[in-house]
Amino acid sequence: MSTNEEGAYHNISVAPTVKPSGCPIDHDFTTFNADYLTNPYAQLKKLREENPIFYSEKLGFLVITRMEDVVDVFRDHDVYSSINVQDPVFPICKRAAAVLASDDFNPVAVMSNRQQPDHTRIRKYTRDGFSGRRMKQLEPYIRRRCDELIDDMIAHGGPVDFVKAFGHPLPGQIIFRFIGFDEEDDDQIMAWTGNRLAFTWGNPSEDEQVEIAEKMVGYWRYCQSHVAKRFKNRTDDLTSELLNAHEANPTELSYREVESIIYGHSFAGHEIVSNFLSNALLCLLPRRDDWAALGKDPSLIPNALEEVLRYESPQTSWRRVTNVDTDIEGVKIPAGTQVFLSLAAANHQPELFENPTNFDISRKNAKKHIAFGHGIHFCLGARLARLEGEIAIEALSKRFPDLRLVEDQALEYSANITFRGPSKLHITWG
Repeated sequence: MSTNEEGAYHNISVAPTVKPSGCPIDHDFTTFNADYLTNPYAQLKKLREENPIFYSEKLGFLVITRMEDVVDVFRDHDVYSSINVQDPVFPICKRAAAVLASDDFNPVAVMSNRQQPDHTRIRKYTRDGFSGRRMKQLEPYIRRRCDELIDDMIAHGGPVDFVKAFGHPLPGQIIFRFIGFDEEDDDQIMAWTGNRLAFTWGNPSEDEQVEIAEKMVGYWRYCQSHVAKRFKNRTDDLTSELLNAHEANPTELSYREVESIIYGHSFAGHEIVSNFLSNALLCLLPRRDDWAALGKDPSLIPNALEEVLRYESPQTSWRRVTNVDTDIEGVKIPAGTQVFLSLAAANHQPELFENPTNFDISRKNAKKHIAFGHGIHFCLGARLARLEGEIAIEALSKRFPDLRLVEDQALEYSANITFRGPSKLHITWG
């Protein structure tokens, strides 16, 4: 299966732009300018208040900013398809396309970009892997790795780049153990998967596209090898569980789908959680009373992290494309329209969240955010992401009561349409 055939995990062709009618056209809005990358919320507030539904000419997307409309789109999976969420936003160059045209690069859509009824069929088996038993099994490892990474930071001495020292390695290692990858392969896997965000949701140069494409193919081959090894030698991990399900129900879950689930999970469980941890420190460390309160009373941490997800989500938008002609609030939306769901705008809606620009670890309805999506495609890894965040912040606040951001540092964010988190975050203590 090529990357342009129906059912492929990545469809690298970009469909012609379909423009809706009856809504304002914004000639300037894009997620790729410096102002948006620095702080998207001021722009989104103005847009939500003035034109809650508009067409972005630069992105080629219909942009939806109100919670009620975003939720309606998430719920109506018959009209709004998720098949585009793993596709590149912009056309891929011929050299990168040639790399991905390799005969053995053939992952299939399985979760975030699979339509009904197949989505529910596959999700049923994948969901079982996120059981309470599995979370309990992972918890000691998460706690141990948090302490070991903190030990390494202390030995190094501050200041350190939190992303490099803690925020990036921790969730990567956790999802790799969850999947069942061999620990000695961690560095290589991270090298293969580290910049896929730019390929699918960014606008990389041609040379960058080729480099990323080569890594994607290398990683897919590794996933195939890993699944083949587990097929012969099962252990207690997600891969083995999926293979057991495949053998018990081969017509319900195919071998290629097992390979493809493994291929997709490493990114979904890594980069987003890395941003989540960094964003949590950006929110909490400048608020010294909050940081001290969490260190003294860890029971406050879960709600504080829900407020992080609402206030500074690691995922600020998601995508859909219309299957059929439809309309929202009088806006005529033809089939094939690319739709940009602004989770960031919805999570800052004042009708739903009082004083939404205030960060409040005690906010009673903080969990009403939609940072993990909504409906049948609600993020399967939300439970694990929350567990990682809670354990990490508990460990950091306990061992570093005086942890703080290095002053006057300039934060840089990867230019893309969906994910948000600093590429570096310098912290210090003592």
